Amino acid sequence: MTPEVIRVFIGYDPREASAYHVCSQSIIENTSMPVAIYPLALNMMRGFYAEEHDDGSNAFIYSRFLVPHICGFSGHALFLDGDMLVRGDLADLWSLRRLGVGLQVVKHDYKTKHPVKYLNAKNEDYPRKNWSSVILWNCGYYPNRKLTPEFVSKATGSYLHRFEWLKDEQVEALPPEWNHLCLEQEPDPNAKLAHFTVGLPAFSGYDEQYCADAWFAARDRMLTPKE
Repeated sequence: MTPEVIRVFIGYDPREASAYHVCSQSIIENTSMPVAIYPLALNMMRGFYAEEHDDGSNAFIYSRFLVPHICGFSGHALFLDGDMLVRGDLADLWSLRRLGVGLQVVKHDYKTKHPVKYLNAKNEDYPRKNWSSVILWNCGYYPNRKLTPEFVSKATGSYLHRFEWLKDEQVEALPPEWNHLCLEQEPDPNAKLAHFTVGLPAFSGYDEQYCADAWFAARDRMLTPKE
């Protein structure tokens, strides 16, 4: 029998390339079923997508909405921001996928404690902030077919990140431990995914935050062969 494979798309920004690789390392180390990991890198999309927005804080802020298109509007797929450390088994998250909704996210409700984040980017508050940083996509859900490259390139950030092409009941909640916001929320030892949304531990000034030591340890295991 052919094993099921989790399709995982990770946001890639060349300014913080280590984020993508450490996130991938943490997935490999903690997941109990096969995964296919795809970098969402803009240079790989030149044949079908041209980024026309100029208001993004990272390179994949809009391309995440192309995941259903890339998957041929079929099956499920998972999107993760690159600045994450997976601490739980993605098989557990994958088991939560639903056919009757367009996507599933952790529905944070908070005001940021940090008006400026990494690389001196503005960190403004807005409705549904950080909901789109982990998305369990139902790529085959018919309303998601609206997300063509042409449509995504023209749509506003607020429209896309608030999932306004879907009805509220078509956006289902995931357990909060699957997108824990370091430096924004109180440390949670049960967090299955640590999100360094304010700044990756590799950036100066962010190297002592919650889970930073685990991020550096994963980076070292990725870089250093075992003797």
